[in-house]
Amino acid sequence: MTNSELNKYKNVLEARQAELVRLLRNRDGIAIERCPDALDEVQYATERELVVRNLDRDSNLLRSVRGALRLFAQGSFGVCLQCEEDISPKRLAAVPWTPFCIRCQEIADRSQGGSAGYLCAPLRNAA
Repeated sequence: MTNSELNKYKNVLEARQAELVRLLRNRDGIAIERCPDALDEVQYATERELVVRNLDRDSNLLRSVRGALRLFAQGSFGVCLQCEEDISPKRLAAVPWTPFCIRCQEIADRSQGGSAGYLCAPLRNAA
């Protein structure tokens, strides 16, 4: 990967990190409001649940983005953490914070979010 490509990915990751930090600071939607009307109470609870889910999703994404930036610092960005093969440029363009190549990600997804580490090892030997 060229230095200009690496810089492009780093800039994208840093911009995404800044955006996520800004989003995560806004926690106004979590405020618990009491209301005499039971229907309004349910509406507020539903809205709070949605905000909490969004915060959880954004927090997980921020961890992934920060992990990718750490890989930059270590000089191993763009290399799959499981099989140690290069991650395709198309995949990095779509999801620059991904720690896995498409093959290892598919294996991890099939194991329902489990670690792909033990599943990817046989593929490494077969290649």
